[in-house]
Amino acid sequence: MAIKCRRELLGGLHTGINSQHITMTSKMVQEHSGLHVQPHKAIVGANAFAHESGIHQDGMLKFKGTYEIISPDDIGLTRANEFGIVLGKLSGRHAVRTKLVELGYEINDKEFEDFFKRYKEVAEKKKRVTDEDIEALLSDEIFQPKVIWSLGDVQATCGTLGLSTATVKLITIDGEEKIGCSVGTGPVDAAYKAVDQIIQIPTVLREYSMTSVTEGIDAIATTRVVIAGDVSADKPALTSNSNRSFSGSGAAMDVVVSSVR
Repeated sequence: MAIKCRRELLGGLHTGINSQHITMTSKMVQEHSGLHVQPHKAIVGANAFAHESGIHQDGMLKFKGTYEIISPDDIGLTRANEFGIVLGKLSGRHAVRTKLVELGYEINDKEFEDFFKRYKEVAEKKKRVTDEDIEALLSDEIFQPKVIWSLGDVQATCGTLGLSTATVKLITIDGEEKIGCSVGTGPVDAAYKAVDQIIQIPTVLREYSMTSVTEGIDAIATTRVVIAGDVSADKPALTSNSNRSFSGSGAAMDVVVSSVR
């Protein structure tokens, strides 16, 4: 971006990089690595094109170039403006689909119907659904590998009065429902043990991280896990290569459901 902005000072130097893919590439790297970009990161940070100061806002309203040498469009970033669509529980398919196009996502009708169902579930609980919420749901619902097991239901109890328990219902690729129940040191531990009970492949949880997509108590939680085969188990491990690990992510408003996904 420095070369693009200061081309005249560099004797017309240029690259073959399409800068409009920078934002999406950054998000893809975050998704696969589990490493989140700090808000104040140049170019791709959440605050790179945010203006809270009254003086800045006034300058932006008069002329965007006052505080933005780079346009958000140059890096493929779409900002919600004051005339943009604000999504909520009453929003219909057309409004939601328009927002997806505005954010740069093109999905087919079947994928949209699956996404819209999840969107409605979240919108019923949240007053306003943000762009970040939509992207988290898209990542969880659409941009996933082929589904072998899908989540049916999760019920967990926890607290100071006794052991945490969880019941998990998983659905196989053939549509068969399987249920597992377990206790654990916490609701997530109990839920994971119930999943292990159903799938019956010994694994070890290598990494577990959770982040809030937006601010507020009703934020969507995104969980990322890394697992590997348990070589100490009696049964064959997940893979013949014991050093190989697998990662996945899930999103939901309930942290236990997010973890299981």
